Amino acid sequence: MNIKEIKELMKMLVETDITELNLESDGTKIVIKKGIPGTVQPVVKVTPTPAPVACPEGNVVQPEATVITSALEEKEKPLALNQEYICAEIVGTFYKASSPGEEPFVDLGQTVEPGQTLCIIEAMKVMNEIESPARAKVIEVLVEDAQPVEYGQPLFLIERI
Repeated sequence: MNIKEIKELMKMLVETDITELNLESDGTKIVIKKGIPGTVQPVVKVTPTPAPVACPEGNVVQPEATVITSALEEKEKPLALNQEYICAEIVGTFYKASSPGEEPFVDLGQTVEPGQTLCIIEAMKVMNEIESPARAKVIEVLVEDAQPVEYGQPLFLIERI
C-alpha cells in the first residue's frame, strides 16, 4: 500500500461510524483507530510482518552499552541489567498524549504493560504509536512534548519488572 491509499482509508474511517480498521497486505499490517468525535485523530500503526522496525542498535539498548546521541550526550552511563531504552522507530514529532490538554499516555514512575502505548510519533500527518515491549516501570522520559525526534533516538528509560 502506498501513502495515498492509506490516506484514503483514513478519510473513509473519519466519514463512517467505524472506530477501528485492521488490514494486512503484502507482509504489512496496518491498524487505523478513531477516537471520540471532536478529538478525532486517526492513529495509524504500520508494522512489517516479517521483522519489526528496530533502533540501529536493536529495538532496545543492551544494559552494558552506553548510548550517545544528541539528546543524551551528557548522560553517558551504564544501565542496570533490567533497564533499557525505548527508541524512536521513525523520524517525526514526539507527543506524550493523544491530543493537547489530554492526560499523557504514561507518567514517570508508572508501571506499563506489554503493548501499552507510551507515546505517539507524528510523521507526515500520520500518528504512530510506540508501545512498551514488556511489563516495566518508566524510569525517565528523555524527550519533551512536541519535540522532533530522529530514528533510533532514545525516548524512554524503562526498568523491566
